[in-house]
Amino acid sequence: MANYLQMWKDLGMDIENHDNLCAVLPTAFGDTYLSQENRPAAMDFWDMVVADIHGIRPAELIEEQKKGRKVFGTFCVYVPDEVVLAADGIVTGLCGGSQFWVPDGEAVLPKSTCPLIKASVGARLGKTCPFFRIADMYVGETTCDGKKKAWEILGKDVPMHIMDMPQMKRPKDYDKWVEEIKEFAKVVEELTGNEITRDKLENAIKIINAKRKAIERVYQARKADKLPISGKDVLLMTQIAFFDDPERCATMCNKLADELEQRIKDGVSVFPEGTKRIMVSGTPMAIPNWKLHHIIETSGAAVVCEETCTGTRYFENLVEEGKTTLEEQYRAIAERYMGINCACFTPNTGRIDDIIRLAKEYKVDGVIDVNLKFCCLYDTEGKSVEEALKENGIPVLGIETDYTDSDAQQLRTRIEAFVEMLG
Repeated sequence: MANYLQMWKDLGMDIENHDNLCAVLPTAFGDTYLSQENRPAAMDFWDMVVADIHGIRPAELIEEQKKGRKVFGTFCVYVPDEVVLAADGIVTGLCGGSQFWVPDGEAVLPKSTCPLIKASVGARLGKTCPFFRIADMYVGETTCDGKKKAWEILGKDVPMHIMDMPQMKRPKDYDKWVEEIKEFAKVVEELTGNEITRDKLENAIKIINAKRKAIERVYQARKADKLPISGKDVLLMTQIAFFDDPERCATMCNKLADELEQRIKDGVSVFPEGTKRIMVSGTPMAIPNWKLHHIIETSGAAVVCEETCTGTRYFENLVEEGKTTLEEQYRAIAERYMGINCACFTPNTGRIDDIIRLAKEYKVDGVIDVNLKFCCLYDTEGKSVEEALKENGIPVLGIETDYTDSDAQQLRTRIEAFVEMLG
């Protein structure tokens, strides 16, 4: 990573503090990922990306900026990538999954804010995330109160556009979201200097749909009785998808899916026969938050599905293609994104339906419903999730955690007991 030292200096990063972060990541990644046996060969790509997580992709983004392209940093699955891509812009995720960034976030935010928000703000203010330094504009949304206040802090020295997410799913809420997307499109056109046309948007829709289809192929392979890949590896693939070029992402995910489908035919499994199948539901797990998956998969179980924003909510459902006007395309985009069942909505029976459906599709033995500490939305909804799962005869374990390792042993004890209880 030393090859990128000048790039980081040019970005105005805190080199000394960033070195401390880079020194920790290889050990954490090695212990969590490289210790696995019989991993799919195609995972080499994601291993390479993580090895230079703050080098390879940031360098690509800077080269594209030199050509005149604009980079939009996003935080949430509700921001429509298609609109940015149609104006020849680039979308990248932003850092927010490590305890390393939390202290800098707590300098300006209450400690009773969720770690994802604190880490994101800390990564920017601490000058240790190149993606925050590179982005020409941040795009926020109003999915939770903590984020609403975070946007005010992050928008002080970088252009910020905030999409006002409806909180219900009535016809007028769909209409409102269409208007939000159209307004966002105007902002994107103004920043990029490029007009969004029907043909450009159609092409962008197809590219992002292809990415979703490729990720879904990998997830479909996890429905097999013999699991060809660990849940940790799929989580890593999905986390990186937020940062990667969408066409390359689709290519690499399809390559992985090809290998997994062949493994299924050959009867290859990365877990012993009889390993209990677990679905994780709840709050997102931004890179490098691998703690829960690692504990589960070293406690006698396998994660076969994630009902999270770094899981099925990211790729399920496509934008309808073939619309003849921009107005129809914006409506199709709005309908797809409003179909994501985040806990920010009320009522939110759709998410309960999703959890029960996925539990059956992936043939899970139990569900672990996880809540990042101080996330009021998912914490409150956890009771409804547990009640619905129990009514359907599906064992469930509710967990609250953060990014620190201080609760790792306690979590392991509870998860091991849960897995043992599954029989």
